[in-house]
Amino acid sequence: MLTAEQRAIVQSTVPLLESGGEALITHFYQSLLGGHPEVRALFNSTHQQSGAQPRALAFSVLMYAKHIDRLENLGNLPAQIINKHVALQVQPEHYPIVGQCLLASIREVLGAEIATDAVIDAWAAAYQQLADILIGAETQAYDRNASAPGGWRGARAFRVARKQVESTEITSFYLAPVDGGAVMAHLPGQFIGLRIVVDGKEQRRNYSLSALANGRELRISVKREAAGVVSRHLHDAVHEGDVLEIFPPAGHFTLAESAKPLVLISGGVGITPTLPMLAAALGSARPVVFIHCARTPEVQGFRARLDALALQHPQLQCHYLYENAAPARLGAEQLERWLPASRDVEAYFCGPQPFMAAVLQGLRVLGVPPAQTHYEFFGPSQALA
Repeated sequence: MLTAEQRAIVQSTVPLLESGGEALITHFYQSLLGGHPEVRALFNSTHQQSGAQPRALAFSVLMYAKHIDRLENLGNLPAQIINKHVALQVQPEHYPIVGQCLLASIREVLGAEIATDAVIDAWAAAYQQLADILIGAETQAYDRNASAPGGWRGARAFRVARKQVESTEITSFYLAPVDGGAVMAHLPGQFIGLRIVVDGKEQRRNYSLSALANGRELRISVKREAAGVVSRHLHDAVHEGDVLEIFPPAGHFTLAESAKPLVLISGGVGITPTLPMLAAALGSARPVVFIHCARTPEVQGFRARLDALALQHPQLQCHYLYENAAPARLGAEQLERWLPASRDVEAYFCGPQPFMAAVLQGLRVLGVPPAQTHYEFFGPSQALA
């Protein structure tokens, strides 16, 4: 049980985390991944090398310490973490390993004068409180997935029924269960976890489901990243008929029921979760504005399909923006041209972090209510503002 004194001690470390949290977490990752190979598959090596994962964890730790008295102020952050853990199949036995390495890093990086026994004890209690919350929520999610019609627990074998090129960078994989059984329904915007061995090393990744649930198969649409170990392998080495191990769908970035006009905004491969959202919305008369930004028309996927949908559904407006256009950046001025006159809309957006920061700022400038703006990160969760 975390005492009032321990909460006060944890909160007193916030200034240290603000100034040196990333260095501490970088040390933690080096200790964790260097000494515990059994957890390496849970961490994306590309995000490690870029620093995105240490920055994201430093942000999460800082937010937890700041709001340890009122965890409800963390907003969507716990849900983001829980869903990504579920998609990667983080298990209760992983938490003591992480806690041990985190406490050791606090002691070593901050030094004995700052990281006293009282500080370590306070952070140990705080970490255990957080671990208990996450483990409980993740266990419930695993149980729901296992008991759902067409659901499963852990990895399930899916065969690549079809592999379809969508652009010069994006390829879709249609996945059907090897056992021939039903496939649980997923919500528009959710993602699956993938377990795969590349060059003798197990890797786990999350990929958005880019089509509506149909009970028979799943579709993911993957961008080939130059430094992406798994994405390059999927594009170059995985063929129709090959079998992949898939974890059940997860994710809180999902389309909520509403009659308000819908605005879907994406950058690059961030288009993938917005596609099933669009398909679901077109089942009603709800007005939809679909905005997509890409470097060039050649790398953009799904444009022909989107244009065809716009011809079939008068309530759909599609807009595209490319880097060689003027303006090349999606900001408030461009959004104002494309958004409905009323700002009482539900806006969902996904893409690279700088793109999403610009979109969020633009939506705020234009007066879209903050409670009606929803976004998802590919990779580690970060702060947009």
